[in-house]
Amino acid sequence: MNRDVILNYVFDTYGTEPEYLWESSPESAVLRNMMSGKWYATIMSVKRQILGLDGEGFVDVMNVKCDPILVGSLRMKNGFLPAYHMNKDKWVSILLDGSVSEEEIFPLIDESYNIVMPKAKKRSKT
Repeated sequence: MNRDVILNYVFDTYGTEPEYLWESSPESAVLRNMMSGKWYATIMSVKRQILGLDGEGFVDVMNVKCDPILVGSLRMKNGFLPAYHMNKDKWVSILLDGSVSEEEIFPLIDESYNIVMPKAKKRSKT
């Protein structure tokens, strides 16, 4: 699994184009739900050492928003880490090094997209 596969998936599924917001990190992409304007994923290259991983160099990770109950159980699995630079109760980082399959990643992207959908407006009582 790599970032190109993910970017193709989110474009084909949601019409999402990645946004590259930071000059200091030009490879870091934000995926935004266009209906709510909220982020549902980030993809970035992070030093392995910062993530507590063995080895030198960088690894691509994707952050997705999840139900807080799911976050804890995901972090117990290989390829999942506490969210890098995000709320660790509601977000999880997924290593994009092949340790997590498409079959696991795509449903998490879908869940994250749905979590940040706009809430239905409450009807007034008139």
